[in-house]
Amino acid sequence: MTKHLDDINSPADLKKMSAKELRKLAEEVRERIIATTAHTGGHLAPNLGVVELTIALHRVLNSPADKIIWDVGHQCYTHKLLTGRREQFATLRQYGGLSGFVTHTESEHDPFGAGHGSTSISAALGFATARDLRGTDERVVAVIGDGALTGGLAWEALNQAGEQQRNLLVVLNDNEMSISPNVGAISGYLAKLRASVHPASQRARRDAMSLLRRVPLGDTMLEAMDRIKESVKQLVVPGMLFEQLSFTYLGPIDGHDLPQLINVLEQALRLEGPVLLHIVTQKGRGYQPAEANPAKFHGVNPFDVNNGEIATGGQPTYSQVLGRTLCELAERDERIVAISAAMVPATGLKAFAEQFPQRCFDVGMTEGHAVTYAAGLAAAGLRPVVAIYSTFLQRAYDQILHDVALQQLPVVFAVDRAGLVGDDGPTHHGVFDLSYLRQIPNMVLMAPSDEAELRQMLATAFAVEGPAALRYPRGTGPGAAVDEPLEPLPVGRAQVLRDGQDVAILAVGSQVGPALAAADQLAEKEIDCGVVNVRFVKPLDEELIMQLATQVGRIVTVEENVVTGGFGAAVAELLSDKGLTETKLVRLGLPDRFIPHGAVELLWHDYGLGTDAIVGAAAQLCSQQTSYAAK
Repeated sequence: MTKHLDDINSPADLKKMSAKELRKLAEEVRERIIATTAHTGGHLAPNLGVVELTIALHRVLNSPADKIIWDVGHQCYTHKLLTGRREQFATLRQYGGLSGFVTHTESEHDPFGAGHGSTSISAALGFATARDLRGTDERVVAVIGDGALTGGLAWEALNQAGEQQRNLLVVLNDNEMSISPNVGAISGYLAKLRASVHPASQRARRDAMSLLRRVPLGDTMLEAMDRIKESVKQLVVPGMLFEQLSFTYLGPIDGHDLPQLINVLEQALRLEGPVLLHIVTQKGRGYQPAEANPAKFHGVNPFDVNNGEIATGGQPTYSQVLGRTLCELAERDERIVAISAAMVPATGLKAFAEQFPQRCFDVGMTEGHAVTYAAGLAAAGLRPVVAIYSTFLQRAYDQILHDVALQQLPVVFAVDRAGLVGDDGPTHHGVFDLSYLRQIPNMVLMAPSDEAELRQMLATAFAVEGPAALRYPRGTGPGAAVDEPLEPLPVGRAQVLRDGQDVAILAVGSQVGPALAAADQLAEKEIDCGVVNVRFVKPLDEELIMQLATQVGRIVTVEENVVTGGFGAAVAELLSDKGLTETKLVRLGLPDRFIPHGAVELLWHDYGLGTDAIVGAAAQLCSQQTSYAAK
């Protein structure tokens, strides 16, 4: 059997293929994506939904001269296969291999990197503006999903694009999903548009416009006709919202009909001004388990191709522990509500949503709105918890600072996926939250070392009369018991796990386990090492840190966060402010650079975290001076 995919070395090769060959190519692409993600994990359902769209785009356009700007970028697998990366595709999301997202450093066919939603139209308008200023004629296309269209950034860009009237094509890939089914008025509006493709609706539009053209003209009648025309358009023209933004609206059309897609794309690209092409696709298309449960297969771990079974452990994840604990607390306090930005299951809130459906709010891909919405709820007397990935909470920094902290409102931030997240890479590593949250006044900032401590910290957060954040890693923890009674922790108090006279390791969250292992190894080197579970990055346990600085004199801080502005920086500031200049301090954390994708353990090893790094730093620190002068 001919393998059409193996003959595709660049998008130009698509232009030689017949309609039949293109359909066969789509089948082969799906087979390759399913087989690869079964091994590497990845975003399966979104990619299966855009196979025909991607083929059609590359058939019509001339990449890399023409620019395709993908929103989020997690649906780029077909794009990678068609743009010279077929041979490397098996390395997808593996350390040193292809990224699971578009990244401009990987290929000339990736003009703009992405990992967060709602950015494509803004970036594409930037490309279109630059083109017009240069006087060149490349075509610019933004591909955005209906989930990302809930984000305010997308509407800001649509607003400006409509005003500028530059040649720009926005392809709206409508599959009724982000990660979970979409919510909100925009989702409802798109559902109405999908229904508007009925032939009767189309005929009504044509008949109405024909009638208007026969109205006798004169100044008065012309004005009347314009008013009538606008009124009729409101009734029978699909996409009126986009038309009012000065876009030409086309669609909705079947996003899996390749000949139709190619034909409509060619027409859309010939039109002047901004055009929005609305296509309807099926998330997970071509793989029955993903079609049946697209949310489960949105971002998936390796799985069995034959039945779609995903290997999972019996141990609950940090996210699940968070959700279950929140249910416990909500049973006692009816003021507690939960907010998610399009990630109810992913952030562990599924159980809460099922038990308290009237108290769980999915606001779509709108992190900034989520935080200010929570601020309003808190100001009105409720106790909201906002569960958002660390990397996405970055998008709401201003709202955290001004709307929550400035007013000292009791909003709880459940900062999921904190630290390195592995194969999703630099757009998703949550390695900046300690730095950007630590600088905000009135903020209490915690990091649990295990699942039991996560529970206590959530109870602590609700006991604080002001904003509080707890950040925790992706996946499972060390397996601590999660059935202890819920009691708040003393705010700002660290936990001494092990005393030591030669060096003290102050570990944050995920690094507590490696610190204890390092202490055991250091003991074999006859180095007496103390270990502190920091618990609170803000406020610091200043009394304990100063005691260790004066009595031990050698401190190693370790955190799964960038070292710039993080916990170690806070300790350095404290020692400087207190004049403890003789204390020897080594700060372990991630360097001032973006960390690539790869297994977390590999990244720890290569970027200076984990047991080996702690042992090396402590041993070197102790070798510099046999005994500390202050003893």
